[in-house]
Amino acid sequence: MALRHFLTLKDLSKDELLQIIERGITLKREQRKGNIYEPLKNRVLALIFEKSSTRTRVSFESGMAQFGGSSLFLSPRDTQLGRGEPIEDSARVLSRMVDAITIRTFEHKKLETFAAHSSVPVINALTDDFHPCQLLADMQTYHEHRGSIEGKKVVWVGDGNNMCNSFINAASLLNFELVVTCPDGYDPNSSLLQQHSDRVHIEREPEKAVTGADLVVTDVWASMGQEEEQQARLRAFTNYQVSPQLMSLANNDALFMHCLPAHRGEEISEDMLDHSSSVVWDEAENRLHAQKALLEFLLCNA
Repeated sequence: MALRHFLTLKDLSKDELLQIIERGITLKREQRKGNIYEPLKNRVLALIFEKSSTRTRVSFESGMAQFGGSSLFLSPRDTQLGRGEPIEDSARVLSRMVDAITIRTFEHKKLETFAAHSSVPVINALTDDFHPCQLLADMQTYHEHRGSIEGKKVVWVGDGNNMCNSFINAASLLNFELVVTCPDGYDPNSSLLQQHSDRVHIEREPEKAVTGADLVVTDVWASMGQEEEQQARLRAFTNYQVSPQLMSLANNDALFMHCLPAHRGEEISEDMLDHSSSVVWDEAENRLHAQKALLEFLLCNA
């Protein structure tokens, strides 16, 4: 099997993405039946995390354990990367010792450099530009609850961040309409918008954007590394909170998602996570199953 990396959703074809979504659903069902399946026995996944994590770390470590493999968690203080070893050198060495490498970092270019010098699959566990693993879980969750997302209207409310950029890629691959509603100055990547103008457009007024939506998604207003902008962002995003009132403008069967952690009282109202439209807890759990499907795809040619 040729070496494959997963740095953005665009590293997959539409058919491959749908295959992983369906496989994640199957793996979830089999796990709940108590069936043991260990395709990665004696395989090792390295986790290089320069950003803190709960769901991403636990889901990858649990997934490898359930697949019969193991994982190594490496923070900057634990490795020579944190002391200035060139990325190229670390990639060459680590990829001779493990079977796959998952990286959570800041600059997307750093991830690309590492992948270019790795002899094993490299997985993007989040960069400042993209968060494709979360989109695998989000698309699996929608598919479980409502079937195909093709032709549906998805609304992104809030900052045009790495999650928003990944939703743009998903809209392109899975053929759904994406409306981004955010204040001026907080748009997603401009080149992505231009490339996918047939699928994505911006609507400044959240009420107009959410009207007739099939899925509404949001994220925190200040991501990791933007803490010094917190107060300015609170002011800019005041009118972009997702609440039951805003959701009432969406279709009756619309779903609500948030990648977590959530700041209640900011990007969502205090009661939004428990709203009848919310599938946030399924979405969080599906990080485990979708990533297991991804690991199987990359390492077993499944």
